[in-house]
Amino acid sequence: MKQTLFVQTGTGVDVHGQNITKAAVRAVENSIWYNSMPGIEKVLPDQQIENMKVNVRVAVPLDREKLDTEEVRKAIPYGSVNVEVTEGGMATSSGIILKDKDDENDLMYIVNAAVEVGY
Repeated sequence: MKQTLFVQTGTGVDVHGQNITKAAVRAVENSIWYNSMPGIEKVLPDQQIENMKVNVRVAVPLDREKLDTEEVRKAIPYGSVNVEVTEGGMATSSGIILKDKDDENDLMYIVNAAVEVGY
């Protein structure tokens, strides 16, 4: 990315089911949910939204091999999106195992995301 314009952060949790992808998508959505960039096209090359680049960094605690980065990528509606996975986040006890929620154990997954927007 030649120029970073915005960095937005968020957190996502999957309380039951131990689905790291669900927690990661929620973290990305949380990071962009309350933001609007009304002037973004004016600063992008050729003033085209297609020229926006987005770097998504997700910090996941466990099951990195189960993370579906394509699903994470889909959480960003515009631009060329790159997804990077790093160690981080948290796995902690939810205090209960609910078989009807597909729990394999009592862990909840907490994922952090940083979304960089630029060109």
